[in-house]
Amino acid sequence: MTEASTREHTFAFVDLAGFTALTEAHGDEDAVALLTRFEKLVATSLGDDDILVKTIGDAVMVAAPSPDSGLSFTVRLFEASHGEPDFPVLRAGLHHGPAVERNGDWFGASVNLAARVAAQAHAGQTLVTDTVVPAAHDAGIEVVDLGEFDLRNIAEPVHLWEVLASPAHDQAGVDPVCRMRVWREESAGRLRHQNADYWFCSLDCAAQFAADPARFS
Repeated sequence: MTEASTREHTFAFVDLAGFTALTEAHGDEDAVALLTRFEKLVATSLGDDDILVKTIGDAVMVAAPSPDSGLSFTVRLFEASHGEPDFPVLRAGLHHGPAVERNGDWFGASVNLAARVAAQAHAGQTLVTDTVVPAAHDAGIEVVDLGEFDLRNIAEPVHLWEVLASPAHDQAGVDPVCRMRVWREESAGRLRHQNADYWFCSLDCAAQFAADPARFS
């Protein structure tokens, strides 16, 4: 049995926002295929010293040696996902601190906090704690102070920041039914409801929305 050891790392959790809705709309086989694509994007986005610790459903946990390497991984992954057709929006959370490594997995308060930070993020957001902000400043990445949050199972309020490192794609929308990113010029259809425009990845999603707009809008 491998001995446990405590070391400082930056822990990043990234998941597919709206994955449950996507599974319901497109079925299990398409969802599994999407997870395979996601895992490949993660693998190609890892830095030399980054470690893919594990996949947890539609999420991945990565341990990076420092805040700057953790941020770099996240930026590369978001960039790669934006280039993928018919792919959901990602969300991420990062925290740097000590944790215990045992048999290839990591445990401790720092890991738990990183997971809670990711759960607080909305689609398209990367949220970080104070421990990662200096690395963002050094990299010239803009951050927005969001204030303190009460996170589940975390005793004290946590100060969170949004890292504005993701590319802005003005021509991309999100299908309200399956939560898939949709390039507007390539969408299967567009519907207008209550003075808002919605784009769809498929005619099936458009039909579901048209049948009950209040469920999705």
